[in-house]
Amino acid sequence: MDLFVRVRELSVALCAPLEIEDYGVQPMADASPPKWHLAHTTWFFETFILKEFVPGYQPVHEQYEYLFNSYYNGVGTPFPRVSRGFLSRPTVAQVLDYRVQIDEAMHELLEGCDNEEIWRRLVLGCHHEQQHQELLITDLKYNFGHNPLYPAYVSAPVLPAARTPADMRFVEQSGGITYVGVNATSDSFFFDNEGPDHQVLLQPYAVGDRLVTNGEYLEFINDGGYANPQIWLAEGWAHQLQQGWQCPEYWVQRDGQWFEYRLDGLHPLRLDLPVVHVSGHEAFAYANWAGARLMTEFEFEASVPLQTEGGYLEQGFFHPMACPEASAGSGGWIKQGFGQTWQWTASAYGPYPGYEPMAGTLGEYNGKFMSSQLVLRGASCVTPQTHARRTYRNFFYPPDRWQFTGIRLAKNV
Repeated sequence: MDLFVRVRELSVALCAPLEIEDYGVQPMADASPPKWHLAHTTWFFETFILKEFVPGYQPVHEQYEYLFNSYYNGVGTPFPRVSRGFLSRPTVAQVLDYRVQIDEAMHELLEGCDNEEIWRRLVLGCHHEQQHQELLITDLKYNFGHNPLYPAYVSAPVLPAARTPADMRFVEQSGGITYVGVNATSDSFFFDNEGPDHQVLLQPYAVGDRLVTNGEYLEFINDGGYANPQIWLAEGWAHQLQQGWQCPEYWVQRDGQWFEYRLDGLHPLRLDLPVVHVSGHEAFAYANWAGARLMTEFEFEASVPLQTEGGYLEQGFFHPMACPEASAGSGGWIKQGFGQTWQWTASAYGPYPGYEPMAGTLGEYNGKFMSSQLVLRGASCVTPQTHARRTYRNFFYPPDRWQFTGIRLAKNV
């Protein structure tokens, strides 16, 4: 119950800096308005818990099941994703009232409840909403970051002072047979795509001890990285030509000087910060240019430690931070694994051996997306801290750039 209350309150709190005009903007097809995120996460609890477990339950509005269904075809035909920004109604006030009504109904249902399936779905719904908290911020950044005014979501300085990172070192790993994934008997929450646990064979490899920085990526740009087809995958080369990419998302050049939009506004580019908002195609190209490669998702899970320090969503930095000066280049310690950027891997997103999706309509949650996407590992600066774990498998298409995605290098040994 405490998790439910905390998660529900945080979603509303994340919208506190917004003006009413911000709630309905859908800046691109893959993003959603803040109002929709608030409603959809509420729809999840109404659809998969209240409607199924409360006898005679009457929906708050009969059309909400259609308007706020994301992709669950087992529930019904969803409202077109690309049209979410056209919905001026329900109003923001009506959506917030919808949340209050569903929260009250959930509290009434959960009082003294001993139904294990209800509690299982409640926890799943909370983690689902945490995913949408991250999406809410990334979608909002796409809106603000493509507005010529470059409005700030937060007004206070969000980053520590600039520092010079030490040279990247590669930490050697012996490889061998190791277990990855989550055992089905685990008491901790995990999504179905994180299991079952199984053995993999890793050849010896080395891992970059920190993330690639803006300064290092700028060297790639200045060396003609976007004009060299030999370092790009064929699909990536075609895509960057089509899109006209010449730098990461949110980089802006004015009078020969580079700037970067962060959620506290537009600022001169900080060379010490991790490069962020690059596509999988750009990550592959940079790794080739640097004489390295991207990690596999299993190498990441086997070698990158879960770290509690950093700037998760709750800390309110809203941007990845520089590698700690005292530890950078110290060797043997792999840093910036979590709470900074999601890290592209070379692994295709697919099922683990023996994978079985959840039964029923909830089985659509992950399994049906196991096609044409890459796995990302770690956690970003806008990931809720309790949502981060070593086995988490995020996934996006290689051209996607609006998420907080960065680069970690690896090498063969």
